[in-house]
Amino acid sequence: MSFSRSTSSTKHISPPNVVLRASQIARAHTILAYSAFGSALLIGSLLHYKKIVKNGVAGYPEEWFPSVSATIGDWYPERNVFQILIALTSGPRFCLVAFQYFLHRSPTSSLPTIIFICGILRTLSCGGWVYITSSDDHDIHDVCMISYILLNIPWMVGGIMSTPVEHTSVRRKRVILASVFFLTTIPLIYFFIQHKVHRIPGAYTHYSFFEWGLILFDILYDSFTEEEFRLAELDITIGSTAGFQSSSKANPVEKVIVSREKPVVAVEAEIIEPDATTEITHWRATLAYISDAYLSYIFWSIFTSLIPTIFYFSVWELGISGSELAFLATLSPIFLGIPPFRAWASTRTGRATLQLFSFAGLGAFALQSPTQRLFVVTPATAIAVIRQVIDWKLHPTYSSLMTVLGFMLSSLLKHANHSNNPVWPIVDHRSGGYNKTGLFLALLALAELYTRPISAHPPSERDQSKPPQESTLTAALPLGSLLFVYHNFLSEPATLVAWSWTGYENGRPRGPLPGQHGSITLITQCVGVLLAVALLRTKKAHLLTHPIWFVVGGIGVYVMYHYRNWRGYGGSLVYALFSMSVTPLAVIQASKAKNVTRTYFIAMLVYCVLMLAAVWAVAYAFVPGGEYLRERTGLILIMQMTCLSLAFRRPKSQTPHSVLSPSLVSFTRTIVACICVLSVLATLYLLPSSPAAPHRPGPRIFRAGIWTVHFGIDNEGRDSQRRMRDLIKGMELDIVGLLETDLHRPVYGNRDLTRVIAEEGYYVDLGPGPNLHTWGAVLLSKFPIINSTHHLLPSPDGELAPAIEAVLDVFGTPVVVIVSHNGQEETPLDRELQSQELGRIMASHYPKPTIFLGYVVTNPKAPKPQPYKYLVEDGKMHDIDESDWDRWCEYILYRGVYRTSYARVSRSTITDTELQVGQFILPKHGWTVTNETHEARYLRNFKETLPVEHWFPMEYYGDENQGGVNGHFYHVFNTPLYYNIPDGAIL
Repeated sequence: MSFSRSTSSTKHISPPNVVLRASQIARAHTILAYSAFGSALLIGSLLHYKKIVKNGVAGYPEEWFPSVSATIGDWYPERNVFQILIALTSGPRFCLVAFQYFLHRSPTSSLPTIIFICGILRTLSCGGWVYITSSDDHDIHDVCMISYILLNIPWMVGGIMSTPVEHTSVRRKRVILASVFFLTTIPLIYFFIQHKVHRIPGAYTHYSFFEWGLILFDILYDSFTEEEFRLAELDITIGSTAGFQSSSKANPVEKVIVSREKPVVAVEAEIIEPDATTEITHWRATLAYISDAYLSYIFWSIFTSLIPTIFYFSVWELGISGSELAFLATLSPIFLGIPPFRAWASTRTGRATLQLFSFAGLGAFALQSPTQRLFVVTPATAIAVIRQVIDWKLHPTYSSLMTVLGFMLSSLLKHANHSNNPVWPIVDHRSGGYNKTGLFLALLALAELYTRPISAHPPSERDQSKPPQESTLTAALPLGSLLFVYHNFLSEPATLVAWSWTGYENGRPRGPLPGQHGSITLITQCVGVLLAVALLRTKKAHLLTHPIWFVVGGIGVYVMYHYRNWRGYGGSLVYALFSMSVTPLAVIQASKAKNVTRTYFIAMLVYCVLMLAAVWAVAYAFVPGGEYLRERTGLILIMQMTCLSLAFRRPKSQTPHSVLSPSLVSFTRTIVACICVLSVLATLYLLPSSPAAPHRPGPRIFRAGIWTVHFGIDNEGRDSQRRMRDLIKGMELDIVGLLETDLHRPVYGNRDLTRVIAEEGYYVDLGPGPNLHTWGAVLLSKFPIINSTHHLLPSPDGELAPAIEAVLDVFGTPVVVIVSHNGQEETPLDRELQSQELGRIMASHYPKPTIFLGYVVTNPKAPKPQPYKYLVEDGKMHDIDESDWDRWCEYILYRGVYRTSYARVSRSTITDTELQVGQFILPKHGWTVTNETHEARYLRNFKETLPVEHWFPMEYYGDENQGGVNGHFYHVFNTPLYYNIPDGAIL
């Protein structure tokens, strides 16, 4: 038998191809993923509810909602059902990553490849935390979970950047979901810390809500690929012609060009080349300018809010708290070293998205916890800096003018709002904030930017025919130096006034007053901007880089540093005008650098170094290596001017190639003129409506108080000016010593703590200024200040101690008032020397009526070398009540007057120190105290036996549970102490 087969006439017939739609696979992934987590939650809640809500801190009922880890990994059968379903999900998930790569791949960009790799790693890390539960190995589970969340950053951001622009709906959904996803991580981290670190019952339930939210948002984000695949008509053919097929012929509009020679990416053509056929009305162009100026103001508001938000923690710790690392957020331009990210950030969509995310820094005011606000403000600042750097690079001339206009708007609004930026997160409606209004206007400005006609965008100012002309250092150092000048000296108009302030002489201030002459600083800055605009317009901008102009600026710095009063303030005005005038040139030079990432990163690094050096110069007692920069502000100014000098090396350089448009020049002049006028009007409006007058003008009674106010930041991290004003007004204080008040530094927001209180009709002496490296002292007086002298008390080991020695005209009688802040117990030599000097000052005025209001770290009646007896015995003073043994820091001493009452008032949550108040009565004019014996001074009395004008306000009786006013009440004694006036007193 044989077998044979004829093949000559046999024809092979291929089976029909099977076509699968990629969108169906994406839908299967969504259904399986939601089913896996949903079934685990349902089964676990039904079978093991109390077990899966229990954790290492608490159980039911404090914890009542399960975490993801406990739900999917701890108990049978939910763990097994979940793992089976999630295993089925893995196939569609890997297909989804591959299909997306096929759809997005491009010969001109490596971004799809990067996203593909991240997608694979993301899926593998998902398997890690899914199959290795926290019960199996807690560390590996956490590492995989954190890796998964971190890989979501390039996965989501890259997915948005790679989405074809014609898929508008998909791109918009991805932007929204990615934003929600990353914003959710903020409360997630917060509640995890509350649970893990602070071990607060119930915190893990709140954490679980946000953990489940991340799961839902993550799956929902991936589900959008279904719509993208459907729009692209992406199919998979299985058969003899197996492969991918897509009928989508559209290619992404945004094309990325990356090269080492030209590290700047080309952006959308619509932004580079204005459409000449599109007509734009004058009002629409003006609206665009207004929006850009306002968005610039928002940048400065977010940028300057970071440091006060950080240093709230440093102040309470009196040392390095760890929060200072958040300052590194300003170095965010380093992320522009990622070419795809830089390309996306340079597009209209990218810039608008970054701007929107940065607005979180405005919304942080709604958070009650300082820690929460820091978690939000830090990334918002990083994003805002990236957004601003992109503008500086793409449109240097235009954005430099918008930068200075936005900065001056910030200064103007601080000047008009009692030195607080109205949209800062450290203020709210109770403390002078207009946060909701500011955020609403910011959203309107962003909407205008995103919907702006193409022809209204500023054209790109890069000259593609010329290679970059600037080296990295010569471009970066001047810009970083100017950012330091802006923030440290010019962000509040009164800061330069405070630098020159020395007090009163013959009843008149020796120099400018911060509250009244700050507008001069703003006007001078406006002149600097107008000078820059005029020279740019007339093609003579090279004059601003001439060495002679640098010498002028250097002279201004020298005069500001070495002189005081009007002469010193005049030097600071020259410095302000000079700094504003050279800003456009510094920004333009930085835009011409060879490497965009390195240039702006170094610029921000220079800013950081100078800013930290300025902090170290004052906080040297609390920081490592502080002794090397102790009181060396002059050295910091030299460093700053040296960095800036690199912009002045070529006096014959040509005018920048970009020319200012007439409409931009007109708008700049108009805004500058408005700022000048409004600054003067704000000054006039904020002047006290009536002259200062004592609360009790009839009898010769006055009340004096001492309060350490902790830099005007309350326990909630909010500005406390208005709350302080309310207590001072409620206690009817005529003379007030405030300590820890020198806020004219970036760490405290460059604020003036006296601005609100002064409107109640007080003469103000700010004490030693910010250039003298103290924590500050302030004297408020309802009585005219005849003369005042500022002292720097001996401080060889610790921080400098300030003191104000003033003579007041109290009902026609000269009364000496001393306000001082001594050193801490860690520096006993300082305290001894400072106390000796204070004792000498007070003894030099004997027997004149004298009041001492001070912060003195000592026990009552403590022997020398502790401060107490140096002040009381050597200074020839009386303690307001030596039997009050429960004191440590604040002391009131007196001489030459009769003390009639003494009270200690609780601080509520304003600060960490109480308010101490003494009431005194002057002898009849021309007479002195008739009996100063111990027995005469300590005759106790009841208020009912004294005239009503001697009574302290009755409203402040109470305790922390009820009574009092706004949380303030008489404590320690629970009532004011009253004393008899000795027999024979002539009043």
